[in-house]
Amino acid sequence: MPLNEPRITPQLVAEHGLSPDEYDRILRLIGRTPTFTEVGIFSAMWNEHCSYKSSKVHLRELPTAGRCVIQGPGENAGVIDIGGGLACVFKMESHNHPSYIEPYQGAATGVGGILRDVFTMGARPIACLNALSFGDPDHPMTRHLVSGVVAGIGGYGNSFGVPTVGGEVRFHRRYNGNILVNAMAVGLAEADKIFYAAASGVGMPIVYLGSKTGRDGIHGATMASAEFGENSEDKRPTVQVGDPFCEKLLLEACLDIMAKGCVIAIQDMGAAGLTCSAVEMGAKGNLGVILDLDKVPCREAGMTAYEMMLSESQERMLMVLKPEKKAEAEAIFRKWGLDFAIVGETTPGRRFVVRHGGEIVADLPIKELGDEAPVYRRPFVDPPKLPAIDAATVAPPMPMADALEKLIGSPDLCSRRWVWEQYDHIILGNTVQRPGGDAAVVRVNDGPAALALTADVTPRYCEADPFEGGKQAVAEAWRNLTAVGARPLAVTDNLNFGNPERPEIMGQFVACVRGISEACRALDFPVVSGNVSLYNETNGRAILPTPTIGGVGILADFALSATLAFKAAGEAILLIGSSQGWLGQSLYLRDICGREEGAPPPVDLAAERRNGDFVRTLVERKLTTAVHDVSDGGLAVAVAEMAVAGGIGADLGGASDVRIEGRAKIGGPEAPDTASHPAFWFGEDQARYVITVRQSDMAAVFELARVNGVPTRRIGTTGGNALTLPAQRPILVARLTEQFESWFPGYMSGSNQPCA
Repeated sequence: MPLNEPRITPQLVAEHGLSPDEYDRILRLIGRTPTFTEVGIFSAMWNEHCSYKSSKVHLRELPTAGRCVIQGPGENAGVIDIGGGLACVFKMESHNHPSYIEPYQGAATGVGGILRDVFTMGARPIACLNALSFGDPDHPMTRHLVSGVVAGIGGYGNSFGVPTVGGEVRFHRRYNGNILVNAMAVGLAEADKIFYAAASGVGMPIVYLGSKTGRDGIHGATMASAEFGENSEDKRPTVQVGDPFCEKLLLEACLDIMAKGCVIAIQDMGAAGLTCSAVEMGAKGNLGVILDLDKVPCREAGMTAYEMMLSESQERMLMVLKPEKKAEAEAIFRKWGLDFAIVGETTPGRRFVVRHGGEIVADLPIKELGDEAPVYRRPFVDPPKLPAIDAATVAPPMPMADALEKLIGSPDLCSRRWVWEQYDHIILGNTVQRPGGDAAVVRVNDGPAALALTADVTPRYCEADPFEGGKQAVAEAWRNLTAVGARPLAVTDNLNFGNPERPEIMGQFVACVRGISEACRALDFPVVSGNVSLYNETNGRAILPTPTIGGVGILADFALSATLAFKAAGEAILLIGSSQGWLGQSLYLRDICGREEGAPPPVDLAAERRNGDFVRTLVERKLTTAVHDVSDGGLAVAVAEMAVAGGIGADLGGASDVRIEGRAKIGGPEAPDTASHPAFWFGEDQARYVITVRQSDMAAVFELARVNGVPTRRIGTTGGNALTLPAQRPILVARLTEQFESWFPGYMSGSNQPCA
């Protein structure tokens, strides 16, 4: 044992998040008591965050191959072919625990980490998105957390120089003690010039690149694999500190050495820092690695081997370099003012050897550390099925016009302008559609092609029925892309759940993954990358299951992308898709009726695909003037959002003779059957879109709908300065706009009551 290291005790092992069984496995594996540094290395590599030991067996169900897939899960990011010799590189990851402890730096370094995952593959980042889940607005911590997280995302992304173009923000009391910060990055690369992490060749130099190593972030990955207790503030030292300006230099230097053919393999130093990056490169290439920590650039004096191996200091890379390119690569990094140090080499022996101060402080089998960590089949119970809500039993507590005004200005449905205006969403000059629509649209280089990007999930559905909720998360992302006219290509996911050692939580995870898998297969929407974040709970209270889906689609011509805003008066408003008036788990039921209950709407994947393909055809043929998918809040909220975006009203009074379809599925013969009932306007049935059509194109649209078997009906006409529901008072568009835009700024300034 190296000198001056702590004695290995059961308490020390437990403090490193290793179970007694896992420690026994370590003893059998290496045939001796591990050193303190080795315990730290095993802790970093075998924790949930790095090894996926509780989720791996279920993630294998996900479809990961497809016509456009170049690289699926297992690398720093997923890669898909988007034509023209180009590839889209993208991934989503969580920074949940750090963002709760230190919201600015936690969110900022989450953005920095996901950007590195993308440019490590040889791609230049072109866009970021995020999905944020906060606690009840009334909770004393929520405003502070929102402010810090949004500032951190903007501070890093804006300084780095990549547009933040989309995402979502939600509030629910179940996130009071454990917020979620999911960050997604998207980049472009030449399809035949993708860089991977697997090392190759014996005796190849291993090079440390970027910033110096400090003591920030030590045990960050282990902390992210444990639930919070009473003293989460004590974990503040595990939160990393980011420097976006340094990361920008690192990006340019990495792309430079890649272009000059210097790189054999490259890996971001993210979770578990130097340990994880070195082990993964060696294990993936079936090679050993030897590191000399005396050569690692450090910014703090007297750092131990343990600290250097577990530090999660930001803006660092590890690379296997072509020996003949050493001088050229070093000159590039020195030009950009970054550290460049040869700290080791690859070996044939499949051992991970670490030296420090003339001693060997770690000598471990590299495969068992990397891709052969423990895998658990945790027991789980299937979630109980909730009954459907009979719309006839839901007595409207207020007129529909009042309900619509309240919903459009509620925390979960109001404008997120306060958030996205703090992000630079137009830098680089390729943002075609700004935040606030169904999906962002970003031009590919000079066009005409463009990428459509979205991130979405409905956690309350996943809580009520994880299988249907998993399906719906994928279907919602697919609809978002379709609504702007894009052909959906592939997804990344961020699966946020509670403690997997609890069978009911594991049951949620398993069912959600099954739902995601079924939807991705049905929609030809493969999963190419992702992240699992478990132990998201505080004092035994878990978050809502939140499997965020990040979707990417392609438009042949960005000029043809659709938007949700009404464009002119006198156009027909059409509803695409069937309506049953499904109120279970709807925001109307929760926020207007005070009932958070019932089964969520079922997801008919065949209808999703049929209706979505139809809408995309209309967009491509220029037969629509506006498109919006129907989701949270139902049909009335969707139309209101279109009116607010365009500053044009709508008369929906003529829809009163429309019958709700399939009413037997939501209740008995007494169920409401006309559009005068709130179930029609606020039900959250799936596979639906609202479109506007010029009068001259109506016949063509209805004929296409008939040929394709797509339910389509006219529900109103655009025009005027008010929105009118059947048998309701008109609501001025100006009033809807005021309600929609005012909640967030008022809440963050403290000038209004949180849920007013």
